[in-house]
Amino acid sequence: MPTDLTKLTHLRGLIESAEISIKAAGRIIAELTLDNPHAKSANQDLIKNLSANPFLATEGEQNIIEGVFDGQNMMGPDQKIYPVPANYASKSKLIPGDILKLTIKPDGAFLYKQIGPIERKHVTGQLIYDDGQYKVVTDEKGYNVLLASITYFKANVGDTIALIVPAQADSDWGAIEHVIP
Repeated sequence: MPTDLTKLTHLRGLIESAEISIKAAGRIIAELTLDNPHAKSANQDLIKNLSANPFLATEGEQNIIEGVFDGQNMMGPDQKIYPVPANYASKSKLIPGDILKLTIKPDGAFLYKQIGPIERKHVTGQLIYDDGQYKVVTDEKGYNVLLASITYFKANVGDTIALIVPAQADSDWGAIEHVIP
């Protein structure tokens, strides 16, 4: 039979989860109603929004931080950069603007969860290697891609790549969906 302390802990977790969902929904609404055509990307606006409405919490000995994925890392509301494992970003097909929740465990382990995906579009292009960085060149522009994605999909320079990019924002990064045979 659960104790009152167990029930309170569970209730606190439910409330924190609801707060995270409400904040993520607010950010998505803000993203969809952006009307500044001069903004470099929706990421900057989302980061500003996070800074204005930071979500930093402590649950027991764990710290919970919400932030925006920039293509390689998560930018927190405290303007700190948190490293996102490339294999997680690649496997989850994260793109710039996605909202992440980071739980920092008492032992220092980082656990990420995507809580607010940005609107996506699909494009295709050729894989190139330029200045030490893999890129997919589309009709629109070139997008950086993670080395972990190249390795996972066994892609080679010259391959045609299906890429996921932000639908509404200008971005330098994309996520590989798959290699087109």
